[in-house]
Amino acid sequence: MADMAIAHGDGIEAAEIAYRAAKRRLQWRRRLLPAAGVLCALALWAALVYVLEVPPFIAPSPAAVAHTLAAKYDLLLRNLWPTALEAVLGFLLGNASAIAIATVFVHKKTMEEAFFPVVVLINTIPVVAEAPILVLLLGHAMAPKIAIAALICFFPTLVNMVRGLESVNPQAMELMRVLSASQREIFVKLRIQNSLPYLFSALKIAASTAVIGAIVGEWIGSTVGIGALIIQATYNFDSALLYATVIVGSSFSVLFFLVITVAERMVVRWQAPVVA
Repeated sequence: MADMAIAHGDGIEAAEIAYRAAKRRLQWRRRLLPAAGVLCALALWAALVYVLEVPPFIAPSPAAVAHTLAAKYDLLLRNLWPTALEAVLGFLLGNASAIAIATVFVHKKTMEEAFFPVVVLINTIPVVAEAPILVLLLGHAMAPKIAIAALICFFPTLVNMVRGLESVNPQAMELMRVLSASQREIFVKLRIQNSLPYLFSALKIAASTAVIGAIVGEWIGSTVGIGALIIQATYNFDSALLYATVIVGSSFSVLFFLVITVAERMVVRWQAPVVA
């Protein structure tokens, strides 16, 4: 019996060591593979520019873009702040509105049947068509850019939130009713908890699209921001600055996405991590 207990303990310890090793491998893979992909893309970019002898005003080399990033860091950062503020405010406004309307739709089916087609219709309008309308309605300040970012974030969050609030386990719903839970308790303790994975999936999409919306809004009637700098660099045939501006905007979008991903891991703690 003692030998069996020792063998069992050794087996558990070996399993724990194997699990930690697999977890470390997964962490390193998640760090190294994206870095390798970026390096391969940069190498391919540099090779194409060199082999095809592309003129610098059409497509600059990675070295030229890196030099512009360093030389015009202050200019890029100064134009990033308004775009970042517009994207974050639009993200908050659009997602808060979507969550509120999804709550109404779940509790009032007649409202969903009446207004959901209207929401779909609004979502089909191209962003480049919405931007001039919002500029005319809201002026040339920050408001139309925030509105465009909010509109882009709104629809994915609404659809995912409605689905998450409605896809509650029937047995869990019946149990709550047997326990005489109120509608508020069912919503807070059951529907909201069930909808969080759906919500964060939409928020990660919205984190990227909000930045796109803010940039598109800046293309019309704006003198500052990443979108305005893109237009200026295009008209001046400054391709190195154009590429550098796009990289700065994309980097902020990726950072925003990572923030939402970290928030998801902190809030949705009942989902087991995948270890390959």
